[in-house]
Amino acid sequence: MDVEPTHEAAALLLRPHRLFTRDEVLGHPCPVAATPGVYAWYFDEVPAVVPTDGCVRHDGHTLLYVGISPGKPPANGRGPSRQTVRSRLRYHYRGNAYGSTLRLTLGSLLADDLGIELRLVGSGTRLTFASGEAELSRWMGRHAHVCWLETPEPWLLEHDMLQHNVLPLNLDQNGHSPFRQTLSAIRGAQRARARSLPVI
Repeated sequence: MDVEPTHEAAALLLRPHRLFTRDEVLGHPCPVAATPGVYAWYFDEVPAVVPTDGCVRHDGHTLLYVGISPGKPPANGRGPSRQTVRSRLRYHYRGNAYGSTLRLTLGSLLADDLGIELRLVGSGTRLTFASGEAELSRWMGRHAHVCWLETPEPWLLEHDMLQHNVLPLNLDQNGHSPFRQTLSAIRGAQRARARSLPVI
């Protein structure tokens, strides 16, 4: 995929025809394609600490995060992930922080507002917001909306979007973000506190 088509594809996520809600993504039939692709998360309410200067805005929503599914195939020759945009978005909306970087980030930023905290659960190796995951899901249902674009090599489009847009909730490949250090510290503080508490 050369540069021009990549920019054209990015424009479809920056000026989407519509944004989808949690109820729609989790509904049946699901509108999300079971294919590789890139997704973009827009919010009509932004956690207070997150800077939004320079962020893309669309129809009263602010673009804060992009992701892909599956990830780039590993260089060691192992087979690629079988995840799709559909499976990934449905997990982001109803899974937990152990399996969703987006949920870990949002929960860490909203912990005080939602009255939730990261905890070690089960065998003591998994970090989730435990019973607070339900509250986080409700918040996402109210404020987090998504669009996506099918593409066979989503990591190329993701890289382009990270290089040319302000995406404060992305950490990977986003070293130029002025919020990156702050976000890493907030998430790190949540992890440290969780490890100081009993396993539940």
